[in-house]
Amino acid sequence: PLIIIVACILLPRAWAHLTAALAFVLYGSLLELNYFGVIPSFSSTRPDLKSLQAIVFINLFAYLTVSYLAGRLAAKLRQVGVQLQDTSGELKDLRALHENIIHSISEGIVTAGLDGHISFANHAAQELLEQSEAELLGKAIHELFLDPLPHVGASRAHSEVRKAARNGFRKTFRVIVSKLSVPDRGAIGYVYSFDDLTTIRRLEREVRIQDRLAAVGRLAAAIAHEIRNPLTSIAGSVQMLDEIASLTAEQRTLVEIVTRESERLNNIITDFLAYSRGKQYKFERADLLPLLEDTLTLLENRLLKDNTGIRIERRIPVQHAFVLADGDKIKQVFWNFCENAVRAMKKGGLLTVSLESLGDDWQVNFADTGAGMSPQQTEKIFEPFQSNFEGGTGLGLAIVYQIVQAHEGQVWARSKQGQGTTFVLRLKKGMEELADPSGRDVQRLASAAAAGQGGSHA
Repeated sequence: PLIIIVACILLPRAWAHLTAALAFVLYGSLLELNYFGVIPSFSSTRPDLKSLQAIVFINLFAYLTVSYLAGRLAAKLRQVGVQLQDTSGELKDLRALHENIIHSISEGIVTAGLDGHISFANHAAQELLEQSEAELLGKAIHELFLDPLPHVGASRAHSEVRKAARNGFRKTFRVIVSKLSVPDRGAIGYVYSFDDLTTIRRLEREVRIQDRLAAVGRLAAAIAHEIRNPLTSIAGSVQMLDEIASLTAEQRTLVEIVTRESERLNNIITDFLAYSRGKQYKFERADLLPLLEDTLTLLENRLLKDNTGIRIERRIPVQHAFVLADGDKIKQVFWNFCENAVRAMKKGGLLTVSLESLGDDWQVNFADTGAGMSPQQTEKIFEPFQSNFEGGTGLGLAIVYQIVQAHEGQVWARSKQGQGTTFVLRLKKGMEELADPSGRDVQRLASAAAAGQGGSHA
C-alpha cells in the first residue's frame, strides 16, 4: 500500500492505478507460488484453495480502495497547492501594489519602532533626507533633525523641524506623527510623514522683506528730504564757526564733533535716498571675473594700507563668467559683501572668494572667518536696519537685495556663530552672444527691475 500511496502522490491517476494493479499481480503471484510450493513458506499452516481465493479478492479490493482514496487525496493536495500558489501570487501582487503606492507618494513616509529606530523609508523620504535606505534603517529618527520631533499623544501630532542639508543649508520640514497600531497588538511603532517647506518659508520671508522694503522706502523718501535741508544749514554754520580764530581748544573740539556727526548723518540720509529712489539699470553682456577682480584689487590695497591682517584667497577655476547684468550695480553688490566681511574680522582673518558654475547659474561666494551670526540674525540680514556693526545704517545689504532682485537672481547668507559667514550670490548665465538679438531679454530684465522699484517705494 505504501508504494501505491507514493505513486498516487507522485504520478498521474492512471499511472497510480496501474501501479496498484501491478502490486496486486505481484502479491497474487507470490501467494500462488507459495501455495504450489515453488517458494518455501515459513508458516506452520497452509490455507486451502477457497481461503487463498478469498485472500486474493480481499487484497484486490484493498489495493483498489487504497489506490482510489490515495488518488483523491493526492488530487485534493494538488488543488490546494494550486490555490495556495494563486493566493501567494495575489498577496505578492497586493504587497507590490502597496509598496508602489507608498513609494509613489510625494510626501516622505518613515516608520519607526517604539524605540524610535527607523524600520522603513519610502523613496520621497530618502530624497528629502538625502540618505539612502541602507543609511536610514536602524538609525534613531531624532538624530536626523535639529529640533525635537512632536510628541505623540492620543491623536496625531505635527510641528515644523529643521535639518542640516549636505550642502550646508538648513531645510524646514513639516512633520506629522501618528501611532502605528495593529489589531490585537496595540501600538507597535510610529509613522512619520513630512514634506519640505523650505521654499515656501523662503518665499514668505521674501514677501515680508518686500513689504518692509516698501514701507521703509516710503518713509525714507519722506524723511530724508525734510532732514537734509536743515542739516545743510547746520553744516554750513558750523564751517563758518570753525573759521573763527578766537575759538578755544574745547570750543574747536565741539565744532569738530558737530561737523563729524553732521557728515555721518548726511551719509545716512544719502543711503536713505539711494535706497528709496528708483534705480536705473543698464543691462548688457558682462563678465563677472573683471568686476570681481576690480573689487578685490581695491579691497587688497585698502587692507594693506590699513594693516588689518586680513588675507584674500581667490578660488576661480573658470576663465569667463558671462551674465546679463548692470556691471556697476554688480560691483556695488560685491563691495557690500566685502565691506561686511572686513567689518566682521576686526582681528584679521581670511576672506575666501570663489566662483563656480552650477547648471544654468553662476554662483559667487564670499566666505569670511569672522564671528558669525545667530540663525535669527541670518534670517533678517537683508531687511533694512539690521546692521550688526557699530555705525552701520543697516541699508547696505537691503540695497544688495534690491539689486539682485532686479537681476532676477538669488542672494542668501550662511552663518554659524564662531565659524564665520558666507554670502552667496547666484545669477543666471549669459551666452557668449545674446541668443535674443532683438533685446527682449534686456527688456524683460528692465521691466523686472522697474517692477521691483515699484514694489519698494510709492
